[in-house]
Amino acid sequence: MKKKLKFLSIFTSNLDEFFMVRVGALTDYALFGDKHVDNKTGMTASEQLEKILRAVMPLYELRDQAYSSVTEAFAEFGIHLLKPQNLKSDEIKSLKKYFTLSIMPLLSPQIIGSRHPFPHLANKHLYITVKLERKKKNIFGLIALPADMDRLVPIGRPHGEDGRFVLLEDLISYFAELVFSIYTVHETNIVAVTRNADIDSEEGLIDEDIDDYRLYMKNILKKRTRLAAVRMELAQRASPELLGFLCEKLQIEAKRVFYSVAPLDITFFSLIERYADKETLRRVTWPAHVPADKREDVMRYPAMGRDILLSYPFESISPFLSLIHQSAEDSSVLSIKISLYRIDWHSKLAESLILAAENGKEVIVIMELRARFDEKNNIEWAQRFEEAGCRVIYGIAGYKVHSKVCLITRREFGRIQYITQIGTGNYNEKTAKQYTDLSLITANQEIGRDAANYFGNLLLGNLEGEYSHLWVAPGSFKSNILKCVEGERQKSLNGENGVIVIKCNSLTDKDIIEKLVEASRDGVKISMIVRGICCLVPQITGATENISVISIVGKFLEHSRIFCFGTGFDAKICISSADLMTRNTERRVEVACPILDAGLKDRIIGMLEVMLKDNTHAWEQFSDGRYVLRRPPGSDLVINSQELFTQEARVVAIRAEAKKIGNKKIGGMSPMIVRAFNSAKQFFKKQ
Repeated sequence: MKKKLKFLSIFTSNLDEFFMVRVGALTDYALFGDKHVDNKTGMTASEQLEKILRAVMPLYELRDQAYSSVTEAFAEFGIHLLKPQNLKSDEIKSLKKYFTLSIMPLLSPQIIGSRHPFPHLANKHLYITVKLERKKKNIFGLIALPADMDRLVPIGRPHGEDGRFVLLEDLISYFAELVFSIYTVHETNIVAVTRNADIDSEEGLIDEDIDDYRLYMKNILKKRTRLAAVRMELAQRASPELLGFLCEKLQIEAKRVFYSVAPLDITFFSLIERYADKETLRRVTWPAHVPADKREDVMRYPAMGRDILLSYPFESISPFLSLIHQSAEDSSVLSIKISLYRIDWHSKLAESLILAAENGKEVIVIMELRARFDEKNNIEWAQRFEEAGCRVIYGIAGYKVHSKVCLITRREFGRIQYITQIGTGNYNEKTAKQYTDLSLITANQEIGRDAANYFGNLLLGNLEGEYSHLWVAPGSFKSNILKCVEGERQKSLNGENGVIVIKCNSLTDKDIIEKLVEASRDGVKISMIVRGICCLVPQITGATENISVISIVGKFLEHSRIFCFGTGFDAKICISSADLMTRNTERRVEVACPILDAGLKDRIIGMLEVMLKDNTHAWEQFSDGRYVLRRPPGSDLVINSQELFTQEARVVAIRAEAKKIGNKKIGGMSPMIVRAFNSAKQFFKKQ
């Protein structure tokens, strides 16, 4: 039940973002008629929009079914979400009193007419729209849902102890006649508008002479709130009069109107746990396990030449946070340079960077203000960094800086030394508990010099830098990917085993797709783990029969990007911030870093093998485009990659702690878990 609830929330937020960004961009392109043709589908923007709108309709039906099953499950645990019209008369009387005293004074109802123009409807905000009549004249009204009130209104006892609730929007809609007391209410509905949020098109209009880029971005964000409507959602079917009125005022076509039995905003789910008294309804936390040798003085390991690889969320981000905090107070540290894309609102990392600046160290922050939907947060942090004395750079015009690189420069015994961190995910403590990512901390001085060169180039606005180890987009990342694919192809042509394993979020870059298809034709075995969009269709005879594609959808969001070419000791493995999308390979600043430590290479290869064997949360793509959930046949071993990584981290942590205290007995772990983990390891060795 909790899994359904979680994925219902994820689906809703993803669909919202899809309309705001992708449909928003296509809507803009459609204004140019048939001039914009997609290079993969061959369709114009208008043709793509038609197919999208038709494809979305059935998704709303599936969402309604999922919501129905979730609410039924809630009822089993004493949580009931009810409609006012289904309540008893004494309950309605009690709610009416509460509505009159506590809700109605906060409402600002409005009729629409010549002296009362149609107001701006904020993006994804809920409104109650009402069809009214007075003196035989029809008129329409609107009520905005108060933003500072709980959506869950208790029906019986005042604090929700009996677990029975109505939604605030349903209650306002039910008592609309009290709000519009001088009118006759003929019809009510709940409406939410989704607006175009694609402001990337503004990048080409940026004047290089802008004095204050941060202020410019603030103004762009204000503009976003008033962009055109791309979708309208209604809680129920509307009369032709009400529907026509809304479509006319919002300047939106009827085919962009969607009806939902499930509430238009399901963020109230997070409030339910406040009232739940059943353990099964409480949020399950999956604490990260930090091996003992990563808990102490993190800086001494890179100094000893030991690379550290953190695997989130199975291991904690805290060792990296400790590294930055120690650096902020270490007298041998001269500077900290970092590229930030998304950080938490309450960021320990940011506080440590500010502490470092206050301690007199040079702190350079490459702050990307165009991280979609995090712009406001980033703008406010940028201002705090500047006020603390950090040097803040806002990337490069026309390119988002999406890389995840941190460089610590020290003076040790009169020599300059580097500690470099390069990761696949954001420096965000919150998402580090929810997304799977890899974070490399290394004292390799060649990589450190590359990182120093990288930051120097960013400060100069130079995208053509040359590096010994790092692959940096838009300059060398894509060309190196193509070169490595070609290398495996040549192996295959020479009678050797050409092998490629790729893990990323999306694959859309046409040049890379064509190169992978070419390699497949020549016998290279290609395994891909692509969580999201994959424009390469596998298992097509004569083209992609040597390519397999799976998507792992589990408890945590798969987010790491790993590129592995070859096998064994000679395998070339890189981790990166970049997906294989044209926007990443050509229009963003991205970094890929090789894994040079033999032990870490083996560890990553082992992780990829586990994921490729997943038969619990892996969906396999077939040549007809279908994704089918893998299931273990008969009595074969059940493999849940995320669960195995969780237990592996726990095993390592317990063993390290036992070794630290000199106790060989390992406790706190069920024998069943140990057997499952050891059995899995033996299984992989046999493959």
